[in-house]
Amino acid sequence: MPSPATPPENVIEVQKVSTRFGDHLVHAELDLDVRRAEIFALIGGSGSGKSTLLREMVLLQQPTAGHIRVLGVDLANLGDAPALALRQRWGVMFQHGGLFSALTVLENVGLPLREHTDLSDTLVDEIAAWKLALTGLAPEAGAQYPSELSGGMLKRASLARALALEPELLFLDEPTAGLDPDSAAGIDTLVRKLRDLLGLSIVMVTHDLDLLWQVADRVAVLGEGRVQGVGTMAELSHRNHASIRPFFDGPRGRAAYAQARREH
Repeated sequence: MPSPATPPENVIEVQKVSTRFGDHLVHAELDLDVRRAEIFALIGGSGSGKSTLLREMVLLQQPTAGHIRVLGVDLANLGDAPALALRQRWGVMFQHGGLFSALTVLENVGLPLREHTDLSDTLVDEIAAWKLALTGLAPEAGAQYPSELSGGMLKRASLARALALEPELLFLDEPTAGLDPDSAAGIDTLVRKLRDLLGLSIVMVTHDLDLLWQVADRVAVLGEGRVQGVGTMAELSHRNHASIRPFFDGPRGRAAYAQARREH
């Protein structure tokens, strides 16, 4: 059992990462880390590079310079076989669901299991049904197609598929975008529940201030190519940097802060 003084194990380490698209500099020697079993959020204004960083973390693109280590593995120049093995240790919930329209929800959730395991079709369907239940969907949702689901149900189905291979690490891209307040609140609760139940480490990109206050353990604010601040929302609320203040000033920021204070 580690002593209280032992630093938390990092599941992601970003070291001196720079990213360029032509003459446009997105990241300038960016550094941050994500600890095991925490819910970590990336926020920032449009063009701050948060989605680009997420893509780099999940091997969808390479930074121009620097290193990203995920689950102890350096992503630079990773061969096909090690990359495939690493991808099976994380799950990704894409902003627009990313489900295949021609497959039922149950088939979508079971697809990673069919691709990467030798399990029977019956067992795959049973596991997929369990993952759907875990994310709060009724059994009959599995027989539907993605186009037949509401926005909130589609997010939950995408999350169920991200959990199919029992990942250690979960990436969420705008998990509440486009949802009504009640559906968004349900996703907030679900994210916390899954972290606590499964011991997941979770990285999310979001603009949802309620989600940030209610769920995130730590938040990194990106701006001007760098990390402008890292901490809890309460800690960041006292910072005066121009990249940070928009998340606390204005009607939405003040309302989310007031709601968080009432609930804590």
